[in-house]
Amino acid sequence: MASTITSDSLVYDRTRGPVGVERVHKYHWPAIQLNVWMLIMIIAACTIIGVFATFIDVQNTLLLPVPWYFPYFITVSALTILFILLLLGLIFQRRLLPSIVMIGGFILFVLWLVGLIVISVQLWGPNGSVNSNCNLFVFGAEPKPTGQNLETLAWLQQRSICQQWHAVLRLDWWDRVFGVDYGYCLSGFC
Repeated sequence: MASTITSDSLVYDRTRGPVGVERVHKYHWPAIQLNVWMLIMIIAACTIIGVFATFIDVQNTLLLPVPWYFPYFITVSALTILFILLLLGLIFQRRLLPSIVMIGGFILFVLWLVGLIVISVQLWGPNGSVNSNCNLFVFGAEPKPTGQNLETLAWLQQRSICQQWHAVLRLDWWDRVFGVDYGYCLSGFC
């Protein structure tokens, strides 16, 4: 068995009986960067699934229609988790290729970017944006409700929903910046 070492990878030539020679190319992945990148992607995806599942539950409880971007974001987050699981499976088999990370990362980048644009429009849009309603009715409420009554409970729920919208935007933004930059750096293109 002959081997050749390049700067970022290792190439083995293995004989496969009467069939001939099989060339196996193994890439060296930076373990800490890859693990931190996958951890941040999974945290963002799981949090966004939870937040939008809560939003869908609230919409259904209030008998309101569910906007298209709630299930869209749940689907994109689930695809992100599946992609990370695929990467983990390929890592354990020592078959992870830079092209898989780059193509999968680009597809997820486009999907997350669409979600980021939609969330930004909903959060700061021109008509009845979530941010203006939160500032007017929740964070600007004077005096803030106190005591053990339904008004205080409703205000706390509204505050929680406003904070979840802001968390989704921040996590989506982080996922875009961190996911794309580090995904390409991990592939050796930075």
